[in-house]
Amino acid sequence: MSLFFDVLSSINNPNQQGSIDQLSSVMTSVQDLASSQGLNSDQVGSLLNAVGGALQPTLKQQASTFGAGQLEGMLGKLSGAGGAAALTSAIPLQMQQQLIQAVAQKSGLNAGMIQTMLPKLLPVALGLLGMGAAKPGAPSGGNPLLGAFLNAGSPSTTDLGTLMTFASRFLNPPQ
Repeated sequence: MSLFFDVLSSINNPNQQGSIDQLSSVMTSVQDLASSQGLNSDQVGSLLNAVGGALQPTLKQQASTFGAGQLEGMLGKLSGAGGAAALTSAIPLQMQQQLIQAVAQKSGLNAGMIQTMLPKLLPVALGLLGMGAAKPGAPSGGNPLLGAFLNAGSPSTTDLGTLMTFASRFLNPPQ
């Protein structure tokens, strides 16, 4: 849940890119991807939790290789319309294969399905983490949301499925 509070902080901080519209867009992308694959909400939550758990060490390794600033730049391209080339520059094919296997094992979903969804799934997850990036022209102190994700001490901090559950409740409060 602490990662969700970091998302809310990025929305409330005028120097960071996070917005309610961006969070809503991420949620819509997740829902569209889930419905295109015939996944129910439990499967989506399990999938996103597995993605978060597998993505964190991958991004941590990339941050140590390239530096946090360059990683943030690559992730910014990937969360936009960078496509397959941006995905490969941020996460090389060998790492993508490891990610697919880890997500398949943790989520219980077919590795082929994960591989098909990866080009859409990763930009969604990274777009969410990119909400903590500094707005253009704002003083940059790094991306605290990405930093919290990379330096997570417990698996619950990388729980993107739980984060999406709270985001859905935030965006659609009970009447």
